[in-house]
Amino acid sequence: MANNQASFKEGDYVVYPAHGVGQIEGIETQTIGGAEIMLYAISFEKDRMRLKVPVFKAANAGLRRLSTHERMKDALNTLEGRARIRRTMWSRRAQEYETKINSGDPVSIAEVLRDLKRRTADSEQSYSERQIYQSALERLAREVAALESITEEQASLRLEEIMGVPQLVNEFDLDDDIEEEEKEAA
Repeated sequence: MANNQASFKEGDYVVYPAHGVGQIEGIETQTIGGAEIMLYAISFEKDRMRLKVPVFKAANAGLRRLSTHERMKDALNTLEGRARIRRTMWSRRAQEYETKINSGDPVSIAEVLRDLKRRTADSEQSYSERQIYQSALERLAREVAALESITEEQASLRLEEIMGVPQLVNEFDLDDDIEEEEKEAA
């Protein structure tokens, strides 16, 4: 029989493999089918979603604490490696990438990012490649952000910087820079 004791408490950040980083809002007891069941109420703020997971099924569902700094370091080191793209059909690779993302394992997610990163700002990527890349980036960035107490945007920029992904220049920022240079020259 599985342990029915709650191992997470209100306010803890957790990772649910299929949805990423969430926060325990509380532990509730509900009567379901005549039995009293303890449930974790988890909020996924980014997705505006709440999920209730029975405490006794949390481990089987893959609910876990945020990664340790050592595990995240392994994931970040993976980002620096060379892409390993197998020469199989895209549909099969896409399915494997989705499985890695939904595993919730930061090293597996980092492998997806590494394999799908753009080499240059004008590298061609299919729509589905961009979607999977973005999904992996968001998932890993949320965990990095929660672990390091930074924003998700800062975490995303940091991850792409580690991979050497060229940042797209925002044309509005460029216009502002030109205006500032013109004012300084005047």
